[in-house]
Amino acid sequence: MSSRVAEIQVLLEGVPLPAGKAELLEHARREHGDAASLALLETLPEREYRTIDEVGETLHPVQPSSPKPQLHEPSPESALPPGGDAYTDPSAGAGAVRD
Repeated sequence: MSSRVAEIQVLLEGVPLPAGKAELLEHARREHGDAASLALLETLPEREYRTIDEVGETLHPVQPSSPKPQLHEPSPESALPPGGDAYTDPSAGAGAVRD
């Protein structure tokens, strides 16, 4: 499959981008694409493609899909921040050691 997609990407060299599915198919026909390449291009979703690599990735994804992050409620703070209330006090002096 990946070699077929590479052939399609070569076939699409020179197509004005961005292009929709219809423009990609028309370009492939003008370049005398074989029936298998045209059939594979027919499977593309109807949308605009900005790069030839985007077409290839749509036809044969090689990038791993990222897992959906699991959302959870944040944990409550366990104590005061370092320095206590001075942590958010803009007038507190920096670098002083307190007892």
